[in-house]
Amino acid sequence: MADIEEQKPLIKDEPADEIPIPAAAAPSRPRAPLVPRWARLLLKLSLLLWGFVALRRSVKTNVDAILEAHQAQWLAEAFSDSPAMAWGHPHRRRKVLFGKKAEQKFLTVPNAESAIAASRQYATKPHMAGTPGDFETAKDFLKLLQTELGISPPSDLPIYSAGTHESRNATLSITKLKAPTAWIDTYYPVMNTPLDHSLEILDDDGNAVWTASLEEVADETDPEAGKYYDAVTTWHGLSKGGSAKGRLVYANYGRKEDYDELVAKGRFNDLDRKRSNGSFTASGIDLNGTIVLTRYGGIFRGLKVKGAQEHGAVACLIYSDPRDDGTVTSDNGYAPYPHGPARNPNSVQRGSTQFLSIYPGDPTTPGYPSYENSTRTSGTNIPSIPSLPLSWANAQVLLEEIKEGGKNRTISLVNNVDDRVIPIWNTMGVIPGHIKDEVVVVGNHRDAWVMGASDPSSGTASIHEVIRGLGELLRNGWTPLRTIVIASWDAEEYGLIGSTEWGEDFAEWIDEHVVAYFNLDSSVSGSRFRALATPSLAHFVRGIAEEIEHPTKPGKTLWDATKDTGVLTGDHIDEEALAVYEASEVEAAADSTGVGLLGSGSDFTVFVQRTGVASNNIGFQSTLQDPVYHYHSVFDSERWMEMYGDPGFGRHVAIAKHLGLQVVRLSDSIVLPINTTHHAYQLEQYLNKVESIASSTSLDVDFSGLRSAIRSLQKASAALDHEKTKAEKKLRKLLRRLALRHLVRRNIRRHLCRLKKLLGKECAHRPSDDETDLASATEHAEKTQFECASMASSGRSGLLPFKPHIGRAAARAREHRERWASKDPFSRKRFKKAAKRVRAVNQKLKAFERGFIHEDGIKDREWYRNLDVAPGKWLGYGATTFPALTESFTIEKNATMAQYEAKRLQKLIEKLAHKIKV
Repeated sequence: MADIEEQKPLIKDEPADEIPIPAAAAPSRPRAPLVPRWARLLLKLSLLLWGFVALRRSVKTNVDAILEAHQAQWLAEAFSDSPAMAWGHPHRRRKVLFGKKAEQKFLTVPNAESAIAASRQYATKPHMAGTPGDFETAKDFLKLLQTELGISPPSDLPIYSAGTHESRNATLSITKLKAPTAWIDTYYPVMNTPLDHSLEILDDDGNAVWTASLEEVADETDPEAGKYYDAVTTWHGLSKGGSAKGRLVYANYGRKEDYDELVAKGRFNDLDRKRSNGSFTASGIDLNGTIVLTRYGGIFRGLKVKGAQEHGAVACLIYSDPRDDGTVTSDNGYAPYPHGPARNPNSVQRGSTQFLSIYPGDPTTPGYPSYENSTRTSGTNIPSIPSLPLSWANAQVLLEEIKEGGKNRTISLVNNVDDRVIPIWNTMGVIPGHIKDEVVVVGNHRDAWVMGASDPSSGTASIHEVIRGLGELLRNGWTPLRTIVIASWDAEEYGLIGSTEWGEDFAEWIDEHVVAYFNLDSSVSGSRFRALATPSLAHFVRGIAEEIEHPTKPGKTLWDATKDTGVLTGDHIDEEALAVYEASEVEAAADSTGVGLLGSGSDFTVFVQRTGVASNNIGFQSTLQDPVYHYHSVFDSERWMEMYGDPGFGRHVAIAKHLGLQVVRLSDSIVLPINTTHHAYQLEQYLNKVESIASSTSLDVDFSGLRSAIRSLQKASAALDHEKTKAEKKLRKLLRRLALRHLVRRNIRRHLCRLKKLLGKECAHRPSDDETDLASATEHAEKTQFECASMASSGRSGLLPFKPHIGRAAARAREHRERWASKDPFSRKRFKKAAKRVRAVNQKLKAFERGFIHEDGIKDREWYRNLDVAPGKWLGYGATTFPALTESFTIEKNATMAQYEAKRLQKLIEKLAHKIKV
């Protein structure tokens, strides 16, 4: 107890000798975090992802910029046998235009003001083939090429006679050129010019009771037409000279079916005629010794004469009928030109009467070029009876003679011509590309029957703008991947002579090198856009048309203009003319894409029908509601074009953009945009059409082997599609990886340079990005890797790389360099391998159209060698698919021949399937 008492607390006033023990604090509850852990984790992941995306976008942007600057050079290095070409335009910049950037730059150039100026340059004076005016336009075009392509004009004009060393070398050396060049080739075809002509109605005593005024009549309302109305007389090119007398027989359009109808009605001596639906028909007419009167339309004019000749007629007259002008006629209240949009009744359609579906070109040199000293034949594709073109004003008088109750007096015709060798001039220009042996050709004919504001000068004005656009690209550092040849053909109007003679002259060179041909004839004669092409280019042509703006309707495309029509409507229209027009529209859109087929009638013929080159032709054409286009007349004038044909020249510019974009895109494409699979599937549609024709006859033909061959080709083409996708993807992947490597290397150089500066050292000069091609890029990469390896081997990581120059150190350095270089995935060898794979694909794509060419050609017209498509034997312009096989039913009506043609086509397609097989 005592002890307890001693432990009692001290009194308050006594000092405390000890610190009291603190009481234990009560436990506190932890505070919950403001942001849950899962949310913080999500935020970190989001930031990480955002950073990754931002970095990737930044890298992609930089890589895209490097690709834009360098891929043309890298592709050039990959595809070329030698380092990238060093030539360039005098104003070439370091940065190289290529791909989309080049296309966008091109599209800024064509404009209406320049196109109008070009049209006025070419279309305000006569320039018929072989005349002094034509020669002046050849030199004008040469000057355009020299100016825009940066060609220094030589002291002497580069005008070469075809067949000479200079002429041959100019074309054959195209694949060796290092700089743009241009020249004129002179060929020497046999053509004719008019001497004198007349047309009269004679009475029973042989006296003239009516004499036609055959020349066109014009006044100063249209200044050029008024000045040149009689500069080129009205006659048919390559027509037979001579005179004829006979009774008149009307043969409607002069088609095969029109002549067959006349013959089928019997051969009577009386001239019973009746009028039906505004057209004259004949029943029971013996055509022997008669003069046939036909109207333009339906088929090529030369075949109208051919039909008359084969049925015994002694001459043929062809006139322009207002019924074929649709609604734009005086019956519907429209005034005739030059005071309105309807037909001038005095207008006359000149033109060639060559038998175009037999063979084109110089009639006296079929299948070989017309040199000055060439051996000549008599020519089998020209008429043996005379003919004349007539105006509606003259035709009305003749129709009165043969209508019911008419006098039907004797007609006297004179057509004296001068047949002789006449020089013509093809003007040629070349833009060399990096791929030497792949060539894109673009052409337009230059000659006109008189002034030809539409045909062909609208095309010449459009190609003028294309050349200006290409020149602007060259001045901005562009070099096409493939070589481009620009041709201004001559004497197309006489029968495709300039292009055909060049094609025959250089057939082997074309076969070896030309990958595509783009044609332009009249770029504008009306409101409807029409594209024709070999099926393998149909999607390519349509796709570009869908990218070009409509020339007159905002918000629409050029392709939308395929449905456009004129706005000049009326209640009166000829039913037969409407049926003929609608049939031609259906035929023109035979391909499932809406792109029509190529028959003949323009300069693509020798490329498609003779060699087998993927080709196309574009332009705005006239409809039945458009102002009347005075085809091959003096009224195809600049005034008509600016007032009615294309006010403002928006259509001229749209065609220039489309054509130029085709040239730039195809010349710069890695894999040729040739769609063999679409073409292969179209073949099955062609066969279905033949089977339908066969079913309407009594001929029994087995098509199973042909159909099996077509399906084998489809399968081979599908495999080729897969291969071309993989080949291009591989090369593009290497390009992208090289660009990424380029970016990394550049950043490494910058950091090394900063490090050197920190250590007081100067940075060695390195070529800029714009000076680096694939070879130098690889060399720089190897050098950078060597420096890094040297630092690592010296044990001085982070310090300046040592650069040994003598002894074993130099040998070790070389070993390091070789070791790192061997590991470089962007070596030239790897690129060359990828490029070789692409080249192999492109060779197969180029070979596809060649696969339809048969050396024996088509029966009775062996010049035409394409068994896939050709101008119909009785069409001239229009295309017939599987022509030899089809015509064995429709014309020959021979089962044995049909089976032979089916087998011949089958073997050709089987051979093609094997050739493109991957």
